[in-house]
Amino acid sequence: MIKQIMPLSLIVALRFFGLFIVLPVLSIYALDMEGATPFLAGLVVGGYALTQAIFQVPFGMMSDKFGRKQVLLVGLLIFIVGSIIAALSEDIYMLMLGRFLQGAGAIGSVVSAMIADLVKEEQRAHAMAIMGGTIAMSFAVAMIVAPIVGGNWGIDKLFWLTAILSIMAIGILFTSVPKPPRIVHTYTEEESKITEVFKDKALTRMYVTFFFHWLTMTMAFFIIPLVMTQSLAEGGFAWEKAELWKVYFPAMVIGVASMAPAAIFGEKYGKGKEIFMISVASIMIAFLAMGFADTDWVFVIGVVFFFIGFNMFEPLLQSFVAKFAKVHQKGAALGVANTFGYLGIFVGGMLAGWLMQHYDRAVLSMVVLGVAVVWFIWVATMPSPNNRGNVYLPLDIFDRDKVHALTEHEAIVESYVNETEQIAVVKYDKDLIDEDEVRGMLS
Repeated sequence: MIKQIMPLSLIVALRFFGLFIVLPVLSIYALDMEGATPFLAGLVVGGYALTQAIFQVPFGMMSDKFGRKQVLLVGLLIFIVGSIIAALSEDIYMLMLGRFLQGAGAIGSVVSAMIADLVKEEQRAHAMAIMGGTIAMSFAVAMIVAPIVGGNWGIDKLFWLTAILSIMAIGILFTSVPKPPRIVHTYTEEESKITEVFKDKALTRMYVTFFFHWLTMTMAFFIIPLVMTQSLAEGGFAWEKAELWKVYFPAMVIGVASMAPAAIFGEKYGKGKEIFMISVASIMIAFLAMGFADTDWVFVIGVVFFFIGFNMFEPLLQSFVAKFAKVHQKGAALGVANTFGYLGIFVGGMLAGWLMQHYDRAVLSMVVLGVAVVWFIWVATMPSPNNRGNVYLPLDIFDRDKVHALTEHEAIVESYVNETEQIAVVKYDKDLIDEDEVRGMLS
């Protein structure tokens, strides 16, 4: 599994590194550009997410129809063009254009769908955790590199580095990424419509969770560099820009350490909902500390709590969406989930910029707390993400026509054939039936 997953994980890590590397410093640098206001700076921070939101579903659906690799190539090329424009920008509006183009290369759902193609569902949490771990490592490195490079040589160098790394990702795509297995499934024309991915209540719950997750992330990354570098008279702590890595790095290390137990308890022990609730509670504590801290060490403790809450979500979000979605919907469902996430980034960036322009970080903190209360209730009332199982049936023993006929049973979610491995896969509801009963229906 490692051999299959690592090349894809490296591709998505390199791409996310290109996005992460500007986040720790982008708000303060955007404010120094010609024509900038706090609101426009917020739009630059979260603006790429608007085009991500627009193109996630089309990219996911195109990957279902035309193939994952081809769509990944197109997305990476668009991302490279946006990075170059951002590197050459001379005012806030050109920087905004580059960020919008960066977002248009919306490949996140395609990579997740390809990982779901390559590994069995029981291994998917592990695979997603590997991908999440590589993203987290790129995040950690970005936290160190961004303040140092941006503080000493300028933000344009960060965008040039982003473009170079994306070119490297294309090389990995065509030299190391394996070809996905050929999947055969049967579904009606009605079932193939995009509206179908909204009919599963569990999927809908996950979409909204994606929105809140990324909204709070963007608001955190907007205020952290501003507050840490503002003067004492402005309510900040007067840190130098190049010193911000001292805040981000330890917080990220602790956050990454929280991912493993989150994955284990969320998947192995079926406590995904409980992990989500703990994560939301940690984010609430974080914004209370960051909003009302009067010393830098209290503010940094808030940053640590934020990274813990944020990272505990990471190994589970994509996995649960792929688990709930039917095989012909994975790309589309992950596209919708990521669309909601990127809409959260866009709204979070604009809202944070507007609140900081008209109010202060205490008001921003209270707004996030209000959102988090709704989010906590939303998660607490969601169904368990672990109530579906899979049966793997060798085609040299089981008749594929009988396997497909199982879908008429209310406890069978779907069935499909993996032609590459010559197995049929039946997904069932654990609350209604068990694996032995499924096999018994085929006897």
